[in-house]
Amino acid sequence: MAAGKMHHLSVFFIITAAVVLSPSPVSTKSQPSRSSSSFTVALETLQKHINYEFTSIEYLRRAMTHASYSEENNKAFSVLGESVIETAVALKLLKKDVDISSKDLNQRISEVSKVETSCAVDGLRLGLQNVVRVSSSTDSSTSSVVCGAFRAIFGAIALDTWKADDAGDVFLAVHADAGGSLSM
Repeated sequence: MAAGKMHHLSVFFIITAAVVLSPSPVSTKSQPSRSSSSFTVALETLQKHINYEFTSIEYLRRAMTHASYSEENNKAFSVLGESVIETAVALKLLKKDVDISSKDLNQRISEVSKVETSCAVDGLRLGLQNVVRVSSSTDSSTSSVVCGAFRAIFGAIALDTWKADDAGDVFLAVHADAGGSLSM
């Protein structure tokens, strides 16, 4: 009799485990597919616009998340991205003219990385104001939000590739495609 009870208990536990561990058709249908969310589609489109596909899409997801939206945001990525942009600009300008004055070099770097000018313009051309996640009380089209997201993209690429040079190359291509003024 004890063996019969053990057999029934074993069958009970197997059936219970199968029911608990198998996905419920109701819960599967009621949850929207993460891959079809508008944010995910926007990230896919953005990758095409910048001609770079992330190995870790989470980096781009964070780059497109403003501090007003989440504690996991793009602030640190933006700092790294700004450094990447400034380095890429300096390298390009020095390669063209090794005798450029430090004053002229700093002025050109500043023109490209200023929030009010090129940075925000490049970001708006990419449509970042429509991609970056912000709180309902934050205007996603302000220069500081767009520029922060724009810079964060290149910080995210540097992390994704573990190479600032790769991120700088993507920036230079995006900036040139946007009509950037780095040619001399």
